[in-house]
Amino acid sequence: MVKGDKKAGKKAKKKGDKPAAKKIGKKQIKRLEARIAELEAELAAPKGPLVSPLARALPDLPTIDGVRFSTAKAGVKYKKRTDVMLAEITPGSAVAGVFTRSSTRSAAVRDCQAKLKTREASGGWAILVNSGNANAFTGAAGDQSVEAVCTAAGQALGLPGSRVLSASTGVIGEPLPHARITATLDKLAKALAPEGMADAARAIMTTDTFPKGATAQVDIDGKTVTIAGIAKGSGMIAPDMATMLAYVFTDAAVTDRALQNMVSDLTKRTFNAVSVDSDTSTSDTLIVAATGKAGNAPVTSARTRDGRAFRDALHGVLHDLALQVVMDGEGATKLVEVRVTGAANTADARRVARAIANSPLVKTAIAGEDANWGRVVMAVGKSGARADRDKLSIRFGDLLVAENGQANPNYTEKSGAAYMTRDHIVLSVDLDLGEAEDTMWTCDLTYRYVEINADYRS
Repeated sequence: MVKGDKKAGKKAKKKGDKPAAKKIGKKQIKRLEARIAELEAELAAPKGPLVSPLARALPDLPTIDGVRFSTAKAGVKYKKRTDVMLAEITPGSAVAGVFTRSSTRSAAVRDCQAKLKTREASGGWAILVNSGNANAFTGAAGDQSVEAVCTAAGQALGLPGSRVLSASTGVIGEPLPHARITATLDKLAKALAPEGMADAARAIMTTDTFPKGATAQVDIDGKTVTIAGIAKGSGMIAPDMATMLAYVFTDAAVTDRALQNMVSDLTKRTFNAVSVDSDTSTSDTLIVAATGKAGNAPVTSARTRDGRAFRDALHGVLHDLALQVVMDGEGATKLVEVRVTGAANTADARRVARAIANSPLVKTAIAGEDANWGRVVMAVGKSGARADRDKLSIRFGDLLVAENGQANPNYTEKSGAAYMTRDHIVLSVDLDLGEAEDTMWTCDLTYRYVEINADYRS
């Protein structure tokens, strides 16, 4: 230090200048020590499964004439946990499916796609699902595992392997110990029963905190038609043509072609309209089977009166299941509905909705109950959709927070903060450029999401 600096330092001391950092008092130290003790206790506590605060109770799932279920504990990954589900579908049933378009999709997905496209042989169908291992990115060994479990299931049920649709969900990149699954198949075949759908819903869970199911009934051609479905999904949710895993069954009589057309169309507005974390799974699968046992005249198109009634009921079940997946988003505490109106075209409406639903900044603000509408502005701007700053408006629920390129002068942070405490948040954006609209559903992004995914393979 030069002489001038020393003098300046002495001068400052004489004037009584205080140091930049304040001393921490004894009370503050005690509070910090208490908080540290709380955090240490939380870290030391066993990490048991935490049920989502948005969880729904599994509804009473009705039996579907022509479908039977059974489950088993195969020990694919976890010991003493039900992890395999078998469903047998009666001959003559219509079956439709949609699957992930991921370029790294699993061996089971590729196999299902091929089987539904060619539909070799005839007779009934079977669905075999395991949790704990995704059998994805496992090379030729993965294909061999699919062939092994489908062949064994077919033998146990008296079906050709080409009529068995398999699925696997869990860790990616680890060989599937398929011998553990095939060892259970004779037992599974003998235990098949119409009442087993609820157990099947539990068997396909991975990081899910609650089993998911939905039902509906509708009058078709004077007959009461029943629809019931189950799904699993919690993380790695941003479906591209389907959801994680979903299986829906109905006793309606529907042609294969009509059923496939309906499922493909409805998926766009249900499972493809949800996102938890913007990540598309390698295993996304949705299968819908119609046994025809209700006795109605076969539905051949969604354009007829009966066709519309059936499609609407099916839509309700698929939509319900899709929302439950979001509500069980890993660590989720809030369901978020993103509504976009006034877009120049349908593609732009979806771009904006998806950008908002997938934005980590928007989702973390919601987790913190922060009405940070500036992050919504950001998401609209980055979406690539046509937008005009001076035309768009933003609402949180019924609260108009911004319009005409600036904040609404009547909006208050207090009202926005109060709204954000709800467990169902609606974010609305009107682009005022056209008539197109779209809606997506997502959830908040919390510390728990990081914890779950940091420890997933531990």
